[in-house]
Amino acid sequence: MDNNLLPKFAKQIEQLSAADLAAIEADERFNMEEFTEGTKSVRMVYAPFDHVNKQAKIVIVGMTPGAFQAKQAHAAACEALKSGVSISEASKKAKVFASFSGEPMRGNLIKMLDYIGVNQLLGIDSTSSLWTDKSAMVHFTSALRYPVFVDGKNWSGQPDMVRTPRLKNWLETYTGAELKLLPDALIVPLGPKVASAMLHLADQGMIDGSRILDGLPHPSGANAERIAYFVDEKPADLCSIKVNTSKLDTARDALCARVSLL
Repeated sequence: MDNNLLPKFAKQIEQLSAADLAAIEADERFNMEEFTEGTKSVRMVYAPFDHVNKQAKIVIVGMTPGAFQAKQAHAAACEALKSGVSISEASKKAKVFASFSGEPMRGNLIKMLDYIGVNQLLGIDSTSSLWTDKSAMVHFTSALRYPVFVDGKNWSGQPDMVRTPRLKNWLETYTGAELKLLPDALIVPLGPKVASAMLHLADQGMIDGSRILDGLPHPSGANAERIAYFVDEKPADLCSIKVNTSKLDTARDALCARVSLL
């Protein structure tokens, strides 16, 4: 599989207007695949998220790029291509500009990664530097690499990507092939659905399961209390009943042990 599809779409991207960018998720020129699951219409569209940082020591994996990220990536690629840079450089600029680096949940993720010792494993003071002077060490991607929409809205996990044959094929064909290029990198899935997808790729022999750091609470602000308990900032007796402290203890101990072994 060609790991970079930007050459196929470069001409269309270079010609994008501001109005085109505003409705990029509905632009049929970027349709890749579409199918119906039950009563739902599921569609994957192209956006330039192809670039792979092959020097990365750690990979942070989200669900799928949403419409906002797709617009950012297309806009960055359009500007780069119009400036006359190479396809490879335009691909890199688009990926870096539109990736996870601007997300507000970054602070929560840094806190948890440092707590379980990932910073020490990487030989850095804090994983916060992955977003600054150590950015060459990190690669950002998604379980479904290209934007997926269900009934015109950002896919949020349903239908399930491992249990739905077409979604599973996208997971293996794009993200599985991408991660095979980074066999020695740590893999940090954001949330249980992404963790399940990464474990599926491990079962298929596409990635090394021992390098998947599954079990972290999702770094979303909605999980603030779970994260606070996970990193010992809030004692169990002050946690609300929605926090399963026993489950978090097991996950934290397992993650610390895995990082220690690596």
